[in-house]
Amino acid sequence: MSGFDTELLKIGQKAKFAARKLAYIGTAAKNEALLEMAEALILHEGEILKANSVDIKAAEAKGIKKSLINRLSLTSEGIRQMSESLREVAFLPDPVGEGDFWTRPNGLRMQRMRVPLGVVAMIYEARPNVTVDAAALCLKSGNAVILRGGSEAIESNKVLARIIAEAAERKGIPEGSIQLIEQTTHEWVQQLIKMNQFIDVVIPRGGAGLIQTVVRNATVPVIETGTGICHAYVEKEADFDKAIPIVINGKTQKPGVCNALETLLVDRKIAQEFLPLMGAELQKHHVEIRGCAETCAILPYAVPATEEDWGTEYLDLIISVKVVKDLDEAMDHIYQYSTRHSETIITENYTTAQRFLIEVDAAAVYVNASTRFTDGGRFGFGAEIGISTQKLHARGPMGLKELTTIKYLIYGDGQIVK
Repeated sequence: MSGFDTELLKIGQKAKFAARKLAYIGTAAKNEALLEMAEALILHEGEILKANSVDIKAAEAKGIKKSLINRLSLTSEGIRQMSESLREVAFLPDPVGEGDFWTRPNGLRMQRMRVPLGVVAMIYEARPNVTVDAAALCLKSGNAVILRGGSEAIESNKVLARIIAEAAERKGIPEGSIQLIEQTTHEWVQQLIKMNQFIDVVIPRGGAGLIQTVVRNATVPVIETGTGICHAYVEKEADFDKAIPIVINGKTQKPGVCNALETLLVDRKIAQEFLPLMGAELQKHHVEIRGCAETCAILPYAVPATEEDWGTEYLDLIISVKVVKDLDEAMDHIYQYSTRHSETIITENYTTAQRFLIEVDAAAVYVNASTRFTDGGRFGFGAEIGISTQKLHARGPMGLKELTTIKYLIYGDGQIVK
């Protein structure tokens, strides 16, 4: 194939060959491999942390902002959590082979069965845990995976990918089922997303720039994960004791992730009372407030928001705040600026909550809860390969079932079309 790097072609060929075998490996064998991978992470903790420290030092030297370095950093607890995630995936139901049967009037027996997608190319940024999560979900769902992480996490990813791939192969998983592209040039990404002969689907996970580059240039089908301009609307009948912790959690618990809160909308009827309380808590957590004119009049320390702020995914300790007239204005604002990721309303009014749930168009819509729950693990999926904000095939946190497709098996006894 002209135009493709020889080494990249070898990776694609190995993945395609592995996927053919992996599709028919039984659940027990896949589970044994996942448990072996989980154990291997714990056994190699020191090696993983050493590689991660190299990445962190390099990132700090480049002046990468603290919130992104936090996403890059691994700890002993983080490695334990990755190991536990592998164990959780091992104990989840295997979607491969699921299906139903029916018989047509002509005697044909029909079976609809779930089968793997084939080869998944995962393109992501400075999140070493994605290396493990993506490999686990792809393996359990019978898919080979080609991993291409960001340059900031390359040393961590190389060690993690080698450890889990070797562990899986020890339990009979085909070589090539888990591969990491160690070349971090953009040229390889441009080639990878055009390798239709070997790759069945590309999943980009990261910032808006990465995702849109893949969507616009790929010839391989793409499952689009989305950036997260997530909103919280504190409605006039909100319980402040719920609202304040929900906003603080959504904004500060892990600001550099896609399900973090970026915009706070407050009903005008409670703004004078609520905003000073909310603002004080945000200040305690060193959050910069960029507010509309009404917000700035109530909170003199707020920075005036620009039009650009309403459409910005900060991934940092910054929040935009707007006072709105009512539920309709709040939903209008969300409709205009939302990336259809996660939205939440804080209210004690059942009817208002139901309108918000039904009318707001997003992958996850909450009542009285933090947007930070939009996560495969917290949804009970063991892990996630990404959060899809598109509407075709998969939406929201993507677990095992979203990594499969449908195949029809038809059993006949000589039937022909007349």
